[in-house]
Amino acid sequence: MYNILTLNKISPVGIANLTDSYKVSDSMENPEGILLRSFKMHDMELPESLLAVARCGAGVNNIPIDKCSDKGIVVFNTPGANANAVKELVIASLFLTSRDIVGGYNWAQTLTEGVAAAVEKGKGKFVGPEITGKTLGVVGLGAIGVLVANTAVELGMKVIGYDPFLSVNGAMHLKTRVTYTQNLDDIYANCDYITVHVPLNDATRGMINAQALAKCKMGVRVMNLSRAELVDNAAIKEALESGKVAKYLTDFPTEETVGVENIITIPHLGASTPEAEDNCAVMAVDELMDYLENGNITNSVNFPNCSLPDNGKDRICVINKNIPSSIALIAGVLGEKGINIDHMVNANKGDNAYTLFTIDGKADESIIDAMKSVPGVIRVRIINK
Repeated sequence: MYNILTLNKISPVGIANLTDSYKVSDSMENPEGILLRSFKMHDMELPESLLAVARCGAGVNNIPIDKCSDKGIVVFNTPGANANAVKELVIASLFLTSRDIVGGYNWAQTLTEGVAAAVEKGKGKFVGPEITGKTLGVVGLGAIGVLVANTAVELGMKVIGYDPFLSVNGAMHLKTRVTYTQNLDDIYANCDYITVHVPLNDATRGMINAQALAKCKMGVRVMNLSRAELVDNAAIKEALESGKVAKYLTDFPTEETVGVENIITIPHLGASTPEAEDNCAVMAVDELMDYLENGNITNSVNFPNCSLPDNGKDRICVINKNIPSSIALIAGVLGEKGINIDHMVNANKGDNAYTLFTIDGKADESIIDAMKSVPGVIRVRIINK
């Protein structure tokens, strides 16, 4: 029986995928797994029983990744599960930043008498351009970025996509009419609209700054549905005042952006659809179950993808620091105990490594102590089949 702690309300569609081998509660003690959405875990004490955390969404800045890695806790996310929901809001954002729908709506609500005549007299204040024929720059061609680029092409836009780490899968799904560049300056210099779809890290924090905006066309419209910190708020407000930026839309309101003229703030609605919540929950649950039951890792942010097909044999899962000779020493433990390795897969991700064995015969607890004596080994787990 596996105990699962939920830190947010999780879609019942996902929870329903858990088998009878799982107990789920929002007050579970000694959980092997955690399911969450936006709950901030940084101040949370991580129980010794915890093996994995599954985030129903893509961003994991609410999870203490380094602390989890040091304790051998695998952190999963669900890339692409909410991609269509975010894509649709980005497309809506193209129109919101173009046609001043927000300003027009707010003004129309103030009209009380002679409304029809007032509308005809005042509508000129809310004129905005069409998107057809304009150029959209998509920064980041992951699951969301590719969908945005392809849809914008179908809407009659010219599209330039930038991603220095474009995956084979992303390239295969990108429409041929999307112009691909590895030079971010091509986006800044040529685009009427820019939308950002990259993860937040040290390299991307504040990437839309004064220097970047200075390279942009006058009147560019910027959309940020990824993370607030990707855009330098002071720089964007200065660019709005000068006219360099015509509109800025963000899905992450802050004290610095709420109520500012020509900044449209949306209350983090990117993935807020029932379909996206269901998709994310199902994907997170499937990842969590496969790891707990089989030791397979898919879509972890701190450990490598690593899996073996189920052959009915006992499994040994080893999490360790990625240091030379570790794998030989770990495998050597099995040889010393006269245990034959049926299959083995090993991979690393940065400083962290993971090895999954299937063995002939039965594994016992003595293997755990022996493998933990190997330098760099953090956690050893046996899955009896």
